[in-house]
Amino acid sequence: MRRGLPAAVAAIALAATATVASGAVYVVTAAPKTTPKDDGAAASGRRATDGPVTTIVPSTEQPAALRRVVDPDFLVVADRPVTSARLRSVSHVKRVRDVITVDAGAVQLQGGRVNMFAVDPSAFRAWTPPGTAKNDGLWNALAQDRFVVTDEVQQQFGLRESMQYPIIGRTQLFVTMGGSGSLGLPGINVLVGREMGRRIGLVHDLALLVNAPGADHAMLGSQLRKLVGAHSQVIDLHQSATPSQGQPAQQQRSSAGRPGTYLALYQQSARLCPGLSWTVLAAIGQIESDHGRNTGPSSAGALGPMQFMPATWRTYGVDGDGDGKADIMDPYDAVPAAAKYLCASGAGRGGSGLSRAIWAYNHSQSYVNNVLSLAQAYARRYS
Repeated sequence: MRRGLPAAVAAIALAATATVASGAVYVVTAAPKTTPKDDGAAASGRRATDGPVTTIVPSTEQPAALRRVVDPDFLVVADRPVTSARLRSVSHVKRVRDVITVDAGAVQLQGGRVNMFAVDPSAFRAWTPPGTAKNDGLWNALAQDRFVVTDEVQQQFGLRESMQYPIIGRTQLFVTMGGSGSLGLPGINVLVGREMGRRIGLVHDLALLVNAPGADHAMLGSQLRKLVGAHSQVIDLHQSATPSQGQPAQQQRSSAGRPGTYLALYQQSARLCPGLSWTVLAAIGQIESDHGRNTGPSSAGALGPMQFMPATWRTYGVDGDGDGKADIMDPYDAVPAAAKYLCASGAGRGGSGLSRAIWAYNHSQSYVNNVLSLAQAYARRYS
């Protein structure tokens, strides 16, 4: 299980109609070391003149003018930082013309969870849709240590330009919103500059974009996964809702009796441990990965929708879907494995036994409290 990372409990996100895998890409969490308390100004946004908790000196560097537009064919979110050797290997693949790396992480913005890329504005602008690439204001904002969001996120959170908002990664910073536009990348909704990303705590060179005109996309996708890492998310940007977008391959095949939602999967898996409520699995699934949207690795090396440490998985991993493989990244294996692990730790006995089992899952009393509280909220919602 994940060790030493506090659990940041989001609002209840599990819906009865939610699919087991969402189809959008979600990247590794830049988890906060602490959960700073917000004041009223932080929750509603601050004007730049109000004075942030952490003073950020704007950069005076201006991004280079747009010289060309690059059409990205693949977005790859790796299971670990992409080394120079791996990057060279990708660049040498047949038909690959351009490759660019970015820093990445999942952070909290206005109390919600968003996926953030930290980029070099001069280089990255060419990879965005033409209208965005030509918008000098957005790239100047990034160069001045502001953040840029998709239009959807701006509307969802009611963000306004020139207002400061708390962004929580490994640290909490108040950062000024610099504009919005289409990024053209599924599941990626916030951009910052590289230096700002470093301060927030994003993972260096975790993702890359690949331009490969005329390539066989099925073959190239397979090559990218082989070169970058078996657990990487490889997204063909010219397709929608494909297995490469993070959905388990099993989800693409019809199979009688297979749960089609996380809700059903939690309920089915809980039956493996008499006395264990499915709501506990749902609470852990939300805290650990937001129901498969952020499968790691964590800073401690935990993987998958239920965030198992590989050593623990070797003991408790199961082949839940009968495909002949116990896959730490597959929810159909990971969720029943979590039930097995909790049961072995006494979760089926309830009461103090359940608390001790959750403690065994993550050695943090605040984690135990959060799981139990969220499980009660699920029980109220679905009773």
